[in-house]
Amino acid sequence: MNHDRVVVVGVDGSAPSHHALDWAALEARALGWSLELQCCYSLPSFAAATLDGGYAAVDEDAIHDGAQAVVDEALARIAKVGVPVKSQLVSGDAAAALVERSKTAGLMVVGTRGSGGFADRLLGSVSATLPAHSHCPTVVVPLRTAVHGGESKNASADLVAVKEVCRIVVGVDGSPASEVALARAVSEAVAWKAQLTVVTGVPVAAGAGILAWLPADADHESIMADVSAGLDVVVDQAVADHPDLAVSKVVLDGTGAELLTEFSSAVDLVVVGSRGRGGFAGLLLGSTSQAVLHHAVCPVMIVTKRVRDEGVPPVTVGGEAHA
Repeated sequence: MNHDRVVVVGVDGSAPSHHALDWAALEARALGWSLELQCCYSLPSFAAATLDGGYAAVDEDAIHDGAQAVVDEALARIAKVGVPVKSQLVSGDAAAALVERSKTAGLMVVGTRGSGGFADRLLGSVSATLPAHSHCPTVVVPLRTAVHGGESKNASADLVAVKEVCRIVVGVDGSPASEVALARAVSEAVAWKAQLTVVTGVPVAAGAGILAWLPADADHESIMADVSAGLDVVVDQAVADHPDLAVSKVVLDGTGAELLTEFSSAVDLVVVGSRGRGGFAGLLLGSTSQAVLHHAVCPVMIVTKRVRDEGVPPVTVGGEAHA
């Protein structure tokens, strides 16, 4: 399957999609890729009832024109970013359409509203579905709004300006999926000239619930040292071609989800791998990637093993390809 060097972003005219659009435009510029805006709209399958008991005709042209207006607004919004851009209108379910587009795209980007605080924040249907089924890396950009008087404004608020990516954190746990995520995080750090932090979580203090296989007298310091030594080997291999890349390696007590979520408040991008499971109908994100998506406060890039299996293009920086 061939993937193009294009960043595809879903737009619907909402504040979250505007924020995702801003981020996607800067990402396309950093990678040296083109940008594609995709707006999905659905036509009602039934006519709306009127007050007099009749039925109102559905003006399909008006719905199409409304979607085109959304695209036009989005194009005007990123006109000065300086990247090649095109747009596409698609009739149908947004999640399904974006998953289909991911089969030939290099990167997908969507926004999400979220709701509530840390404990009960929920992803929207598209931002929950696309990362699990996407055939290329997917970035979910959470809505960040301006704060006035100590309270965040609602989704119609002015958005906090999107910053360039200066700090990236990636979770590594020794799995093939995390190795793919690490490789992509290195590429992103090279493209953005960003600092990269590689984090491994070892929940040694969590008690019997997580590390029940450890004997009671296990030397936790030795465990951490062994994990740290293994991480050094993995990271050194991943950055061998980039000696000038600023990389920090951190092994901490805790779960990957907890640590990456905590780091998300201090960095500009979190990268996490995901194993996935089953066929299309049962394909799910792992617990770590799912938790980070729900609770991170900065953009999260989900990189599944399909990225390696399906030949997603390497990041291009200054004409050079970085896998």
